[in-house]
Amino acid sequence: MHRHELTDKEWERLQPELPPRRGRKSIKGDRRFISAVYWLTRTGCPWRDLPRRYGKWKSVYNRFNNWSKRGIWERLFKAVQVEPDPPVPRSEVSIVDGSNVRAHLDAAGGKGGSNTMLWDALEEVFRPKSMLSSTPELGPDTSN
Repeated sequence: MHRHELTDKEWERLQPELPPRRGRKSIKGDRRFISAVYWLTRTGCPWRDLPRRYGKWKSVYNRFNNWSKRGIWERLFKAVQVEPDPPVPRSEVSIVDGSNVRAHLDAAGGKGGSNTMLWDALEEVFRPKSMLSSTPELGPDTSN
């Protein structure tokens, strides 16, 4: 079993919730298909990078798309949803996903944006560390 595939326990929980098969029978089977989708969501790879062990990426994508349109994924998610103990109101629950957080171009050194912060930082770094003397500087000592 590969790292991002369904375990036997997860499959046993999902299997009764699957819709009856329409059309042709899947060569790879429902478990392999769901493992393919699971692999894609866990790795964040594009569809075209789906490993061959899951079948043709386009076939997996088409089936995923059909299930999405028919609301099957939503039913599966609701079926395996776990309620916290004790129950918590929905208004107090939140999920933060940082996988799509993007920085502004300025943060990556891209073109555009203001140089004000850069100049402020440079001024701070190169600011004199001591005070200048208020006594005028005299030339070389000629008393000898």
